[in-house]
Amino acid sequence: MKDKMHILTVAYGQPIDPAAFDAHYESTHLPLAQQVPGVRNLRALQGASLDDSPAPYHLVVELTFDSLEDLNAGLSSPQGQAAAGDVANFADGGATLFIQHD
Repeated sequence: MKDKMHILTVAYGQPIDPAAFDAHYESTHLPLAQQVPGVRNLRALQGASLDDSPAPYHLVVELTFDSLEDLNAGLSSPQGQAAAGDVANFADGGATLFIQHD
C-alpha cells in the first residue's frame, strides 16, 4: 500500500516589518525551500482575518511530499537544513510547523 500524501505546513506569525519579511521570503527563503528534495508542490498563502483584527499568521506555506519518508529525507537533507536555518533570519513573528496527511 502506498503511503499517504504528507504536507508540511509552516505558519509564520505576524512579523515586525511585513515588507522586509516578504522581500526576504521571496528573494532568499523561497528559492531555498524549492530546492528541498522530494517537494512535489509548494503553495504560499497570505493570512487574513474574518474581521478587522490582525490575522494570527502573515503567511502559511504548504510543502507537499509523496510520503512521510520523503518529507523526513527532504528536511534532513543539506537543502532542508539550509531552509530551516534561514527561518531565524526573517521570521521574527515566529513559525509554527506541523504535518498533515490524507
